[in-house]
Amino acid sequence: MIIGQKEFDVWNRTYVMGILNTTPDSFSDGGRYCDREKALRQAEKLVFDGADIIDVGGESTRPGCRPVGEEEELERVLPVIRLIHENFDIPISVDTYKSGVARQAVQAGAAMVNDIWGLKKDKDMAGTIAELGVCCCLMHNRQSPVRHHFMNTALEEMNETILLAKQAGIKDDRIVLDPGVGFGKTYEMNLEVIRNLSAFKRFGYPVLLGASRKSVIGLALDLPVDNGKREPWLRRRPPSFLAVPLCAYTMWRGIKGLSGWPGLLWAPRSLNEEPEYEMQTWDQIIQKTERERTGHGPNQD
Repeated sequence: MIIGQKEFDVWNRTYVMGILNTTPDSFSDGGRYCDREKALRQAEKLVFDGADIIDVGGESTRPGCRPVGEEEELERVLPVIRLIHENFDIPISVDTYKSGVARQAVQAGAAMVNDIWGLKKDKDMAGTIAELGVCCCLMHNRQSPVRHHFMNTALEEMNETILLAKQAGIKDDRIVLDPGVGFGKTYEMNLEVIRNLSAFKRFGYPVLLGASRKSVIGLALDLPVDNGKREPWLRRRPPSFLAVPLCAYTMWRGIKGLSGWPGLLWAPRSLNEEPEYEMQTWDQIIQKTERERTGHGPNQD
């Protein structure tokens, strides 16, 4: 997969996304990088600490946050995207579900669109991404948690997103999936997603996992999201590397390499295991979607 000018070996390596929020109200770093100079310094820090891609967001997604209009979002993200693009040789992702923001962000230097609503919030988003020819990260999300057959529903809804992408003409090698840890899910559902990431792998696309600084990790480990303290084994990592919400572009073999990263992955059993009671249903869901969009079986490319 090529994002910007950089080739990502998503089938054999794990990559790190550094998050740079230009918002006053994000749950983790809200207000820290609204100033352009501070945002540029943080971008430099992310690059130095080893980030492979920087995701710039201009609207908070925390619960209860204030919706942001397109003009205001553009005022927040465009200057920062331009500065990063002009000063660093690193791919840039824009975190937005608005097609107008996505278009101008790509024109300013972004090479990926990170849509937390999986093409379902803005009817023009899929077509815009296809027209621009950039990569996209499509996340599973919903307004409220589903109470029954959660994994089956989540996979069906992810399939709907993939169908929207394919129908709009977005190519397979432009698509990354995000199971959406922390979005429209209960604590137990988030753990189930992390435990069963292999189900999302079966769609045949790279998987992005955004889990660090999420409350599910703190609850699972009985730790606050950020208390400024680190156990000795955490100090072996550069502090700023831990300070950003980390994500991983990876297929399944890469996911396992993240298990030692603080706050990124936690699972009550082996991530290689796939619960047998679900697998037949998942296969049926995937095969049904593939027949609808191509007339063939699951994507194996």
